[in-house]
Amino acid sequence: MNSVKITTLAERPELADRLWDMDDSWYEFAGQDLVSWLLYPRMVAELPEYVLVATDGDAVVARGFSVPFALHIEGREELPARGWDQVLLWAFSDLRREVAPDTVSAIEISVATGRQGEGMSGRMLAALRENARARGFAEVVAPVRPSGKPAEPDTPIEEYAYRTREDGLPYDPWLRVHVRAGGVIDSVAPLSMTISGSLAEWRSWTGLPFDTAGPVHVPGALVPVHCAPDRGHAVYVEPNVWVRHPLTPA
Repeated sequence: MNSVKITTLAERPELADRLWDMDDSWYEFAGQDLVSWLLYPRMVAELPEYVLVATDGDAVVARGFSVPFALHIEGREELPARGWDQVLLWAFSDLRREVAPDTVSAIEISVATGRQGEGMSGRMLAALRENARARGFAEVVAPVRPSGKPAEPDTPIEEYAYRTREDGLPYDPWLRVHVRAGGVIDSVAPLSMTISGSLAEWRSWTGLPFDTAGPVHVPGALVPVHCAPDRGHAVYVEPNVWVRHPLTPA
């Protein structure tokens, strides 16, 4: 772990084309969100100082995306129910309209499959917090995708998000990392990401038949996917959990 270096993409622009070189644990369907298709390239091109890259020698072993946005303005104030999708849209709307940001939102932290279990995700979260603090922000927020939730797709997110262990820490491993780092669970984002597709697309993404109406349990999904064969489509609405990370002044 001592050989791992974490830098911003602004500091290492030559790594822009290598962010997706590493093998990660994302399922294929999770990459089909239209907001991410539109805005991930813009994060790389327009907000490289908020993109973190971990390297070990020549290998990219983790990546982290975040965006600055204005939370404390009229019409916002509360963290949005549309979570991940909404905060990305706010961030680039603010950038276009030159609205001064007051908060940073985490977007993604991914670790190479061969480097998981080494505490890398915690290091990336700490680096993301420090990057925001160094840029003068007082808070990082995160629409967290609970890592253990796919094992309980039928459990309501409102129940799962606030479940704790005997020591008082969250039951979910990824939420636990956030709380240990100083985060506080704020609320649930019930429709944080929406992925819709034709039945043929869902079959391609998952290898499942998608031929029966109703909920479909998909590996890696936090909740069931709703399949509507009579309408020719299926829709996944992913809930996330908002976590607030207050920061001490730089």
